[in-house]
Amino acid sequence: GNNDTRRRGISNPKTLVLADAEAIAEQVPSVAKVAPQITTSQTVRAGNLSATVTVTGITPEFLSVRRFDMAQGRFFSEEDLKAARTVTVLGPDLAERLLPGGSPIGRSVRIKNQSFQVIGIMASKGAFLGQNQDDAAYVPLSTMVNRLSGRDPTYGTSLSFISVEARDPESISAARFQITNLLRQRHRILREDDFAVRSQKDALSIVGTITGGLTLMLAAIGGISLLVGGIGIMNIMLVSVTERTREIGVRKAVGATYKDILLQFLVESVVLSVLGGLIGVILGMSASWLISKMGSWQTVLSLQAIGLSFLFAILVGVFFGIYPARRAAMLNPIEALRYE
Repeated sequence: GNNDTRRRGISNPKTLVLADAEAIAEQVPSVAKVAPQITTSQTVRAGNLSATVTVTGITPEFLSVRRFDMAQGRFFSEEDLKAARTVTVLGPDLAERLLPGGSPIGRSVRIKNQSFQVIGIMASKGAFLGQNQDDAAYVPLSTMVNRLSGRDPTYGTSLSFISVEARDPESISAARFQITNLLRQRHRILREDDFAVRSQKDALSIVGTITGGLTLMLAAIGGISLLVGGIGIMNIMLVSVTERTREIGVRKAVGATYKDILLQFLVESVVLSVLGGLIGVILGMSASWLISKMGSWQTVLSLQAIGLSFLFAILVGVFFGIYPARRAAMLNPIEALRYE
């Protein structure tokens, strides 16, 4: 939607500082909101339970700029930010792992040996580029700077990202141009930028490239598998025709037609192929379930995909079974009866 297309991000943890975020908010007219972030990896503990997750220092603007929602409790206030309070908002998966049973609001977790009160739980956001956004913790940016990141708590504090929201979808190009010019001036850049400005469209393009490559690779593997499986079915059916030569001769002697024999062996070939397809669907569903359980990717196996797999199985059975079936149907009944 239009709201999603308004989000942009500037990243480079070595060169972006808090002053850059404030300058963008004050001097770029095409930008509506700015949300600076510091991202670290920390171990979060609650009693005997612990989890090493992404802990991000953020400001109150983060919620609207990144289109996150609250499931329980509240989000950070300006007072939390100014006082650098030791409060945290957890992703739903992390809350379930560390604080099972009852409401997590008001309970405490420890981050870097410091106690943080849980004031809110994010609504589920899912995975993005392989990272589970629900298995994370958030703290006020000032708290991150002063207590967790180990960075110098000054105006020049370095940032991981600056997320910004354009005033409207038509302002995206202007915002990108203005932000780039402002940061180049502030960083005194004459040649290559020491930062990157990316929009949601850029992120979607990256995802599209990755999924497109995976689709091509899986299609190639699937094509090779179909070819190998089809050749295997054809060989099995040829062996079956040879072993059942006398049976074919007897059937023809008692009145079986060319079409009868052809159809019999084609059906047998298709049955073999469909059985293989059924085994493949079962294995695919099992792999999909395991990936969903063990990883952060949510996999979905649609009925359309299952239907297509059986359709391809039938087509493979017919295509690779036609030669053995014709060979059986064209046998001379007299020679077939003499076959030992």
